[in-house]
Amino acid sequence: MEVYTMEISDNLLCLFSARVQSEDGSYVIEIPQREIETGSVEADETYRVALISRERAESTTEETETESATAEPQPPVEPGEIRYVEIEDIGKQGDGIARVERGYVIIVPGAEIGERVKIEVTEVKSNFAVGEIIDEDL
Repeated sequence: MEVYTMEISDNLLCLFSARVQSEDGSYVIEIPQREIETGSVEADETYRVALISRERAESTTEETETESATAEPQPPVEPGEIRYVEIEDIGKQGDGIARVERGYVIIVPGAEIGERVKIEVTEVKSNFAVGEIIDEDL
């Protein structure tokens, strides 16, 4: 088995395999709906895209399919975990939103955009978590 090494930017929002498709004289890459739903990527925004060679993509897809059959990707946080986060956005119900590894969303009630807060993760779901503020303005 070959081992590939690559440097991953801290700005990486999501990672998935997709086919480049020809559509009306343009080429299109379809973004999985889960990336929009988790808040990693927003419709009508512009992003930098990196493409990895087809051989590597096929190898990664096979490895991912094998891993997916046994386990779904796990959230990057656990209940009771203490984190320092920066509130990047406000959700529809007025709660603060922070993003951590892989664009995973942590909802922080009572937080405002731009605040850096210390939180305790109180609830963890597959595509988001909820955190309670322990200390404000860090």
